Amino acid sequence: MAAPSRILVIEDETAIADTLVYALRTEGFAPEWCATGREGLAAVRAEAAGFVLVILDVGLPDMSGFDLCRELRASTAVPILFLTARNSEIDRVVGLELGADDYVTKPFSPREVTARVRAILRRTNAVTINSNEAQRAGLVLDKEAKSASFRGRKLELTRYEFRLLAVLMARPGRVYSRDELMTQAWEDPGASMDRTVDAHIKTLRAKVRVVAPDEDIIQTHRGEGYSVRITP
Repeated sequence: MAAPSRILVIEDETAIADTLVYALRTEGFAPEWCATGREGLAAVRAEAAGFVLVILDVGLPDMSGFDLCRELRASTAVPILFLTARNSEIDRVVGLELGADDYVTKPFSPREVTARVRAILRRTNAVTINSNEAQRAGLVLDKEAKSASFRGRKLELTRYEFRLLAVLMARPGRVYSRDELMTQAWEDPGASMDRTVDAHIKTLRAKVRVVAPDEDIIQTHRGEGYSVRITP
């Protein structure tokens, strides 16, 4: 029997943390709790491959959840669900732009949180890659590790850069509109904008060009969207 999936809860309010831990355990997960951002960061770094998801409160006592998200994204692609009392659109957009996968505001229903956790994990595990085409182009995507390499060199991709590349690689040559890419790569596409996709494509393309400066596998189709071009 497989061990329960481990989820890290980073929340300073004991009552809320207890509610989340109980709800997650009831749903078959193995939750762990840290009360500060520094403790949470240390836990993730110590268990780089151990947690399948992090539930992160924005208002932590020792640091901003946004700052912690930046630090986590610099070293891991673990999915992040923001939990906060803030309900303004700008806070929500900032969290998602930083690489969070979803955003829940307090007060919340424990059932809603666990449903969102399952939705994130389903999306995370649903990436389909055309492995034959990718291998032929020297592009290797590891769905489990959320990592990619091109011509034998690792690409240091953010979570959304990886997901965009995986969507494009599912059908090389197919042109994906910005709306399609947002729908398939973002948990909450309504919180993102066209420029969000463009910005991630720009950084993804730059990282690929570091390996092959004269080759652009990501094609721009003006007024239509983006595609991946495979060359043997």
